[in-house]
Amino acid sequence: VHGSYEELLADDDVEAVYVPLPNSLHVPWTVEALEAGKHVLCEKPLTRRAAEAERAFDAAERAGRLLMEAFMWRYHPQTEALVRLAGEIAPLRVVRAAFGFTLPDDPANVRWQGGLEGGSLMDVGCYCVSALRLLAGEPRRVSGEAVAGGDGVDRRFSGVLRFDGDVLGLFDCGFDVPARGAIEVVGEGGTLVASDPWHGVSPRLTRDGEEVPVEAANPYGRELQDFSAAIRETRAPRLGRADAVGQARAIEALHAAAASGRSVRLA
Repeated sequence: VHGSYEELLADDDVEAVYVPLPNSLHVPWTVEALEAGKHVLCEKPLTRRAAEAERAFDAAERAGRLLMEAFMWRYHPQTEALVRLAGEIAPLRVVRAAFGFTLPDDPANVRWQGGLEGGSLMDVGCYCVSALRLLAGEPRRVSGEAVAGGDGVDRRFSGVLRFDGDVLGLFDCGFDVPARGAIEVVGEGGTLVASDPWHGVSPRLTRDGEEVPVEAANPYGRELQDFSAAIRETRAPRLGRADAVGQARAIEALHAAAASGRSVRLA
């Protein structure tokens, strides 16, 4: 036990740290930890700004340390099966994702605080953006609509992303909806539905209504195993700079689109 973050980072016996702080503190403390010689697993989303993501990974490269954004859902066997089957039903036409729940309207909750970069897009919508990008690549254009709440954050957010090949990605997220979460992938060769994609507590994946067997697993454990192995083996983890920067760029564009009422072109 240490009395401060500074004391922890000064401990030579600590090889790696996990940063689960409010969103606005992710990059500052990630960079502090990297500069102190620690490997960093940073809770999602690393940031809402592409330039900050680049800055964090630049710090990792200078320090010769590993940085990874903690999207644990990417490590579930259900996600791996979803990606494999999406290739089988390609070319893709539409990908839909949803993630929401009811969050008590408590101003002390960091998710409601604009100064800490809260909001539904940052908290749960980032999973949806991660899924659309995983399945369809990097978006070329995005548009977004936000419903305000809390201290200047979005209580509900919906977005449309256009990808190469005329693939359309749609998502919605929110803090004022019943608990919900799903991914639907529509391709020329069929339709896939994952009804518990984010935590995978009760994974269920179907292809054209027929259930696809999915192994039960703890995605948090698998994420940590990959992170640890990447450190020990001096290799890149599954999630690196390109994915984190692409994620931040998409979130940044979605916020800008919602604020301006206009679509934002990324490429």
